[in-house]
Amino acid sequence: MKVTFGTLVITAGICGILSFAFLATSLGTNYWYIIETNPGNTSDLEDTNYHLGLWSINKGGKMYTVSSDSFTTDSVMYSETKLHMLNMHSAIVVMLPLSLVLLLFGGICGLVSSLARSPVLLTSTASYFFICSLLTLCGASIYIIYSYQAETLVGPENLADVHTSFGWSLGLAWLSYGLELLIGALLLIAAQMAKLEYSRPSMA
Repeated sequence: MKVTFGTLVITAGICGILSFAFLATSLGTNYWYIIETNPGNTSDLEDTNYHLGLWSINKGGKMYTVSSDSFTTDSVMYSETKLHMLNMHSAIVVMLPLSLVLLLFGGICGLVSSLARSPVLLTSTASYFFICSLLTLCGASIYIIYSYQAETLVGPENLADVHTSFGWSLGLAWLSYGLELLIGALLLIAAQMAKLEYSRPSMA
């Protein structure tokens, strides 16, 4: 089956819509990090489960603002470390929303470059999506480091009866990252096909 220019750009467009939807859903939900206290006691699960998002924590249906205090028990002992944690969190909440905004503009650029069949515009748009994917990658990676450092602050002795895991919100961010890479690759291939189409008349 021969892959056409139209098939490539349509596939890239669908991937773009999915990537935007995944990242937007990821940013708007509170299942980035899950903390379950006393997992063996089912009667306490509803009251002791924490579902963390980038900006808020869901505990028993009540929402709380995320800060480094959510992970530490003694704010005096960890003042310098807490500042580092806050800086990491600030980087996360800047990179990922910025990547979402760039995805929106990238979709517009992708539509224009596809309609124009311009190799230069298609290549530029592909590079643009690679930059978007880099922001998403950095944001998701920093969040993982941020979470592990938060566990270190709490201490292993305090986590003996606690089960922690990354949630599906983070998984959606990784899916968005993979789709952004795929979009960039598809647009690069489309750019090469458009370039070949422009070169054919000159070869005749």
